[in-house]
Amino acid sequence: MKPGDSQSVENLFNDLAPSYDLFNDLLSFGLHRVWKRQLLTWMQPIAGENWLDVCCGTGDLALSLARFVRPGGTVLGIDSAAKTLEIAKKRAKKKPWLPLSWMQGDALDTGLPDNHFDGAVMAFGLRNIVNPIDGLKELHRILKPDARAGILDFNPLIKNSLQGRFQTFYLRQVVVPLAAQAGFRDHYSYLEESLRVFPQGSTQESLALEAGFKKACHRTLAAGQMGALLIHN
Repeated sequence: MKPGDSQSVENLFNDLAPSYDLFNDLLSFGLHRVWKRQLLTWMQPIAGENWLDVCCGTGDLALSLARFVRPGGTVLGIDSAAKTLEIAKKRAKKKPWLPLSWMQGDALDTGLPDNHFDGAVMAFGLRNIVNPIDGLKELHRILKPDARAGILDFNPLIKNSLQGRFQTFYLRQVVVPLAAQAGFRDHYSYLEESLRVFPQGSTQESLALEAGFKKACHRTLAAGQMGALLIHN
């Protein structure tokens, strides 16, 4: 699978949808939930704001985010994969008090109005976009002036560094073998290749500024294995 191939990425997540949350918990030892909470802490969403979760998957981050914007606020989750959205909708129905809505769409061309949202989040999505700067430009377009966005993803590391060697070891010796046992070897082998072409933190900052954002800061989590791009209009 070629990184950034939108149709292949959509097919991948449709295939993974029934097992996606379980695999995230197993392969991160549940820590992906901690990283997402940290992202929201940095973003500081407040009651009454309207937020967007791009590449929302099964709704994990959107569900957490919706708790912060009550009362009076809203959260829209958007994803290209229909099957992950189905799961997100089912999860949301169990918590009808949360102000959530869902939409199938393209992160590069959402069709949403200009200057509409107070904030946006994206977890493990920018790496799958064919051209990250186009995704950042679309975010910039639909965010209000002074809005903020947080993008969580793997942190691409230098191969011969200690952290880089650990990342490669973990992906090849832990992630892929476990995925292979469930029949998803090719799906998770894609992770390492997608990281190979994903820009490092400093480059992500530059891309965000080029896309029109006024401020950009990349922070690391999980001993450098994860990264968060924090940007402001």
